[in-house]
Amino acid sequence: MKSLLLGIVVIIIAGFGGLVYRNALEYSARPIACPVDALVCPDGTSVSREGMSCTFPACPPPNVSLLGVGISFALPGSFEESELPDAASIAAYASASADSLSGAAIVIRRYAIAASSTALATIEQTALRGTSGVPVGAVAFSSTVLDNRRFTIVSIERFEGVVDTAYYLARGADVLRFDAIDRGVAVWTDSNLDTSTLPAHAALRKLLATLQ
Repeated sequence: MKSLLLGIVVIIIAGFGGLVYRNALEYSARPIACPVDALVCPDGTSVSREGMSCTFPACPPPNVSLLGVGISFALPGSFEESELPDAASIAAYASASADSLSGAAIVIRRYAIAASSTALATIEQTALRGTSGVPVGAVAFSSTVLDNRRFTIVSIERFEGVVDTAYYLARGADVLRFDAIDRGVAVWTDSNLDTSTLPAHAALRKLLATLQ
């Protein structure tokens, strides 16, 4: 009797194992059908889901993703990654022809908003002149809206051919600062200088228009 029961158990196990094996073979041969939705990259191109997990691949250059701060953007064509200038910096880019005396650069910084502070106070505390380290005056502040986001614009520096303009973006727990730094500006003392026409400034506004 025991032998009969044991035989029945063995047959059941073998049959179940065969069924599992057959299903595994059939499903492994079937192509994976991922959802047909697409991820639109900052530069307007798109990528589709792929692989066994049907995840979106990273958007190709010139798209850049800064996962640590949750932003992505399209980097202007003439810019490439460069060395971070300070501890607050999370990304830095320079035009191919940039050097210490001329050219265009873009620097992105992040400042956490203290629990007892505000976004505006954080902006005022970090808007310091590069040469002297003193806070900029209230007249250096203005604002604009780009792609439905409001930026606080601060004229950080205009000194010895350097024109540095910062665009601040306030978020819930932090403030992002995007600096456009033009070096070798011959007319930097001209009070009528339209800084938005300078290479770094124009490139930064183009970058911010793609911000996600």
